[in-house]
Amino acid sequence: MASTISLEQEINPWEAQSARFDFAARKLNLDPGIWKVLNSPSREIIVHFPVTMDDGHIELFTGYRVQHSIARGPGKGGIRYAPDVTLDEVRALASWMTWKCAVVNIPFGGAKGGVICDPRKMSQGELERLTRRYTSEIIEFIGPEKDVPAPDVNTNEQTMAWIMDTYSMHMRQTVTSVVTGKPLNIGGSRGRREATGRGVMVMCNKSLAYLKMAAENCRVIVQGFGNVGSNSARLLALKGYRIIGIAEFDGGLYNPAGIDIGKLLEHRERNGSIHGFKGAEAMDSATLLETETDILIPAATENVITSRNAERIRTRILIEGANGPTTAVADEILAEKGVFVIPDILANSGGVTASYFEWVQDRMGYFWNEATVIERLEEILSESFDDVLRYAETHGVNNRIAAYMLAIDRVAFTIKQRGIYA
Repeated sequence: MASTISLEQEINPWEAQSARFDFAARKLNLDPGIWKVLNSPSREIIVHFPVTMDDGHIELFTGYRVQHSIARGPGKGGIRYAPDVTLDEVRALASWMTWKCAVVNIPFGGAKGGVICDPRKMSQGELERLTRRYTSEIIEFIGPEKDVPAPDVNTNEQTMAWIMDTYSMHMRQTVTSVVTGKPLNIGGSRGRREATGRGVMVMCNKSLAYLKMAAENCRVIVQGFGNVGSNSARLLALKGYRIIGIAEFDGGLYNPAGIDIGKLLEHRERNGSIHGFKGAEAMDSATLLETETDILIPAATENVITSRNAERIRTRILIEGANGPTTAVADEILAEKGVFVIPDILANSGGVTASYFEWVQDRMGYFWNEATVIERLEEILSESFDDVLRYAETHGVNNRIAAYMLAIDRVAFTIKQRGIYA
C-alpha cells in the first residue's frame, strides 16, 4: 500500500481518517445510507474576517468551524491557531472528535475549528481582537446546546475566556458553558489542564496490565513536551516509569538511566526550553523517535510516524497522545511488527472527558473537587479501554479499527433510533 500512494496523500489527515472509517464500516456491514451520512461533515463554516492590527493596518484572516456530527449531542472540539491550518485538517479533526466522544460514551458529537494565522508574530491585543471577531463570525453556530469549543494548538484558557465573554455579550447574559478549558474562576474545572496526560497514563497502566508487563522501570519516550507530553511524562514518572527520552520539534534529550522530569520542568520554566538540561544528553528528535523503548508516546502533532520511518520504530507499545500521529499506511507496518497500539481516539480522550465534566458542572452550577474529577475520569477511561479491547478480540481486528468500529456503531445506532427527518 505504501508504494501505491504519494506521501502527500498519505499525510492528508482527511484521507487517513476516511481510510480507517471505510475499513471499520465494512467490518461492521454498516448500512450504506448511514455510511454516507457519517462519511461527510454535517456542516462546514468558512469565514473571512478583518482584524485591525497594532500598527493600524487591516489584515484579513480565514477561519473554519466544521461540525462532523451532532447526532449524540452538541458538537465538541478545539480551536487551533496556526499558519498551516487547512479545511481538510479541520474536517479530519472534527470527525476524530465524533469517534473520540463516542468511544468514551459521552453525549457529544464532533466539531473542530481553526484560524489561519501565526500567533507567534501577533501581540496579545491582536490575538484578542482576532478571537473576538472569529467568535462573532461563527456565533450562530456555537452554544451550550449546539457546539462547545475548547483550546487546541496555540490557544489556551485566555482564548476561551475571550470566546466566552464575546458570546455572553451577544447573549446579554453570562454563559460559561459555551466553551470548556476556561480559567477556574470563570467556570473551569479542576483537573482539566492535565486530563489528557492523565488519560495517557491510564492507557499505559491498562496496556501493561493487559500485556502482563511491570510499570517499574518500564522505558518511555515522549515526543512533544507541551501540555499533553509534559503531564504524561510527569504523571508516569511518579508511577515509577523510567522516562528515557523527550523529543521536541527542535531537538531532544536522552538518558537511558531516566530523566528527572521534575527537574526538567523546572529547567524549562527558567529557560523557556528543554535544551541545555544537564540531566540528559542532546539527541536528534528523529533518532530519538526510533530509539528502542517499551512505550512510545507521540504527543505533539499529526503524521509523526509514516511509511518513511515506521519500519524503524522500536517499541512494544504505542500510546497516541496526539491526534493523528500515525498514518494509515504506517498502521499496517506497525501491525506487522507486532506493536500494541492504543489509538488517539481512545488514548487522548482524557481531555474531552474532562471537558464534558466542565460542561456538566457549568450547567448545574456546582463544581467538583479534583479528587472527584480524577476518580470519574479514570473510571470512564478504564471502562473505555476494556470496551475497545473486547471489541478487538470479538471481531479479530487491531485496537484502532476496534475503537473506530465501537464508535461508529454507537453513532449509527443513535442515528437509526432518531430516524431521518423529512
